[in-house]
Order: sequence, then C-alpha cells, then structure tokens
Amino acid sequence: MDVNKIQIYLPIEKLPKKWLNIVPFMKTKPGPMLLPNGKPAPPEVAMAVFPQECVMQEVSGEPEIEIPQFVRERYILANRPTPLRRAYGLEKAIGLEDDKIKIYYKREDVSPTGSHKGNTAIAQAYYAKKQGLKGLVTETGAGQWGAALAYGCNIVGIKCKIFQARISYQQKPGRVVLMEGYGAEVTPSPSNETESGKEYYEKDPNHPGSLGIAISEAVEYNLKDPTIRYSLGSVVNFVLLHQTVVGLEAYEQMKIFGDYPDVVIGCVGGGSNFAGLMLPFIKDKLEGKKPNLDCVAIEPAACPSITRGKFTYDYGDTAGRAPVLKMYTLGHKFVPKPIHAGGLRYHGAAPILSYLTKDGFMRSEEYQQIPVMQSGLLFLKSEGILPAPETAHAIHGAIQAALKAKENGEKKVILFNFSGHGYFDYLAYKLLLEGKLENYTLPQEEIEKYLNDPHMPKIQEVA
Repeated sequence: MDVNKIQIYLPIEKLPKKWLNIVPFMKTKPGPMLLPNGKPAPPEVAMAVFPQECVMQEVSGEPEIEIPQFVRERYILANRPTPLRRAYGLEKAIGLEDDKIKIYYKREDVSPTGSHKGNTAIAQAYYAKKQGLKGLVTETGAGQWGAALAYGCNIVGIKCKIFQARISYQQKPGRVVLMEGYGAEVTPSPSNETESGKEYYEKDPNHPGSLGIAISEAVEYNLKDPTIRYSLGSVVNFVLLHQTVVGLEAYEQMKIFGDYPDVVIGCVGGGSNFAGLMLPFIKDKLEGKKPNLDCVAIEPAACPSITRGKFTYDYGDTAGRAPVLKMYTLGHKFVPKPIHAGGLRYHGAAPILSYLTKDGFMRSEEYQQIPVMQSGLLFLKSEGILPAPETAHAIHGAIQAALKAKENGEKKVILFNFSGHGYFDYLAYKLLLEGKLENYTLPQEEIEKYLNDPHMPKIQEVA
C-alpha cells in the first residue's frame, strides 16, 4: 500500500472552470425534445417548463460551457473538488493481493447533502434566481435529488416544492427532515394535489409511486404558476453537463495516481452520476484515443431500462405531460417494484447515455437487490463508509469487474462513482441483516406489456 496515494485531493484552484458538453463529440447526437405530435418543442414551450439558461444549454453545440463564478464559489463551499480514493480495503476483502487489479472511487458523498446531486441543483437554482423566478418544483425518489435542490434553493433564497415517491418518503424519513430543514415543502407522491396524482391516489392512497408519476405531478404544478419552473435532477442534457465537474476532476486525479481507467462504472436510474464521471473519459474513446475503454451502467433487475428496455420515443413522465425523448425505456406507464434504491426506479435513461449505448460506446448490466446490498455492506466493512443503495449497485458492478479480471488473469484499473452515502438508508441494511430483504426481477412479458401500451407516443422520425 502506498500511503501517499490512498486519497488524492485537488487544490481549489484546480476546480474546473468549464463544464464539458459531450454532444458535439458524439457519433449520433440526441435529437431535440419533442411534442406528442412529433414536432420539436419550440423554445417558448421548453422555457415555460425549465429555467431559460438551462434550455439554452440543453441545445448548445459548444464543447465547453463556462461555470458561473457564483456556482464555482458554491461548489467550493460544498466541498469541491471532492477526493478520489484507492479502495485498498475493498481490494483486500475480495482477494486482490497485488497491484494487478486496482479499484478507485470518486467520493461524491462528502457534499453537504451526501451525494453528487448538488452539482446541478446549485446551478439550476442560480439560473432560476438570475431569471427572477420565485421558486422551483421537482420530483425525487430516494431524496438525494430533493435534498440537493432544497439546499440549492435555500442558498439563493427561492422556494422549493418537492413531490417524493411515496415508498421512499416512507422508507427514508431522514431525507424528508433534511429537505424540510432546508425550507422545502415535501409531498408524498402520488398525491391529491394534482390531476396526475389523483389518478393513482384515489385508487390507492398508499400507492408506492414512481419517479415517472412524481415528475408528472411536478410538471403539472409548474405549469399552473408562471413564477416557478420545473427542475430536473437527471436525464436531460443540461443536467449531465453540470455533472461533468465530477469526471473532469477525476480525470486530473487519475493522472496524479499515475493511472487511467480500463473500466468506468456507475449506477444508473436516469443516468446523471454515471454520466458525470464517465463523459470526460468517454470523450477519449469517441476521439479514438482509448478505443478499449469499457463504460458500464449498472441497473437494478427490477428496473433495467437500458439492459432490457427499448430504444424508442417516450414521455419522460407517467402522465405524458413532459416532453417526448428518444431513449431506452420500459414504457412511461411502468411502475417499478418498491426496491430501496429509489433513485434508480425510473422507466427511462438519459438520451445521451441511450445514444452512446446504441452506438456501442457503453453498455449496461443488471443485478438483484440482495447481492447489491451485500456488496454495500462489504464496502462498509472494508472502506468504512455506508453507501446509498443506488451507490451499492456501482460497488457491486466494480466488484464483478474485478473478479472477472482476476479470473481471466488480466490487469485492470477500475473507476466507479461513489455517488452518495447511505446514512439515511438504514432500513434497507436493517432488512438485509435481518434476512428480510427481497429480490425483484422484472419479467420480460411485463416489459412488453408496457412498451406495447396504446399510450406510448406514436412517433417514428422527427418531423
């Protein structure tokens, strides 16, 4: 063990000054957001939903976009640059006894809210305030995104309304306290506050909800009030753009370690944390510099959008109020089982990740809840940090990659995103330790049912 290279920090002056926009480098570029009739959503429609500057970034063709000085300063106050760590403890725990296989992880858990989500929340809140808006409304699953947006809105002094998937609202009361502590108003979804929510709430007041339903409620809430906008924590281009601060830092830190990853791994619901780490590295692959780089999205078996979904046009929300995107999807009416990785319970994947997958530049794997959480517990024992259930998926993927390399006698450098801690997710680990945690596998026939739903948008090409 090289004690001088266990954990690498970057000096504050090395904090990236620009985000990376991967779209100009992609082989096939994602198309625009569409209306249900297949026509591109005009700017005024998009700007009625999102802050104006975010809409401009969504369609930008610039390879880099400057990070505003205010946002950079708040990044620093939120503990950026974050450390990159060599997982010596985990390596030993899984039987890696030399430097032939190395595992590194980027520690996004050190932020005030415990995850990577603040990287875009701070930016979106800043743009909303600059535009003169009074507040932002959003959805959240496990509450990492909701807490981050509540934090961002509190920083700039605007209101924050959050619809949280009910099962996560019940499973993770600590994050509800955190969101409300920052001044946000939190409502379990589906609710009776919107027409989108009532459709489910009136049939079952204890409906577990989903990110798709919560998005529908948030977008409907937004469109009723011109002084607020909808804020999204994943999926769309501008969110993935903001998250590249993670990978840009990691790129420089890997240089200090004297390594370059052979495998880059992250958990994927919508895809923001994986994209944030991976995009600066996959740029090298897109440009032919690292053709063998393996970029792996790890999904839950209960919601394998990329692994077993269909690459097609679909709504970003359950009610069909949000714009239509071309992505890997399980169908917008799909409601995942109540797994504890609430942030991964989304029916679709970011268009950027979807196109990169379709073009063969990245791939995905799916895993069951119990072995994933066992890997999370192993990480706690070996590295001393309790991972969020979402993050445990990335850890499990990294372990599988390392064990496969060991079996094949290969040298590998593996890098994954430790996207958030799990200190508000104790119930999942309690159930694991008590032997009460359940696995969920999504049957293929159920996927086909939702993909063949008559409510799926009938769009073939952009008109």
